[in-house]
Amino acid sequence: MRLVAGGAAEAELARRDPVMAALVARHGPCPLAAGEVVAIGHFERLARTIASQQLAGRAAAAIWSRVRALVPGDLDAGAVLALDPAELRSAGLSGAKTRALLALAARVADGSLDLEAVTHLDDDAVVGVLAQFPGIGPWTAQMFLIFQLGRPDVWPVTDLGVRRGYARAWQLEAVPSPTVLEAAGERFRPWRSTVAWYCWRAVDTPPPAPEVSPLPTGR
Repeated sequence: MRLVAGGAAEAELARRDPVMAALVARHGPCPLAAGEVVAIGHFERLARTIASQQLAGRAAAAIWSRVRALVPGDLDAGAVLALDPAELRSAGLSGAKTRALLALAARVADGSLDLEAVTHLDDDAVVGVLAQFPGIGPWTAQMFLIFQLGRPDVWPVTDLGVRRGYARAWQLEAVPSPTVLEAAGERFRPWRSTVAWYCWRAVDTPPPAPEVSPLPTGR
């Protein structure tokens, strides 16, 4: 099942929870639910996600921009294998990420990983297959599920942005642990990918300033 047309998920989540209603009102429609994510190839999406691991949004975007510029055409497994590893390092990839990207490219190129076939598996199976490869853990697989396959009910509880955004939006005293967040997300099935997107927006955007009533004027 893919994310439904924009509006349905947000409306249902807003009906269930007043905090979600406020998030939807403040940040507008979720582009994931509206199908507005930029379409790129499966391999490129995974490569981009590997490059973004454990990085803030701007840093990840800057490094990926330099990596992507190394390949003028389609970024596929063959194009990556044609690069000198030093080029990837000079673009900003760590040694571990360079090795992970080249290992992924080699498996795709030799046919031992069929990404098209992977897309037909259920969520848990996609995570299980992709997490077997060096440098691809559950988080990377979950980002692939959300941003490439449009799966509606992915809940990336280890993502620090989601955890911080949840704490800010629901006004928690501390950032919830993955275990606590896992339980908290149950009430949002089957639209947890959309909830994750609003958590990212909550942590990226300063909270609104409190309304202050004007002081009474004396006569």
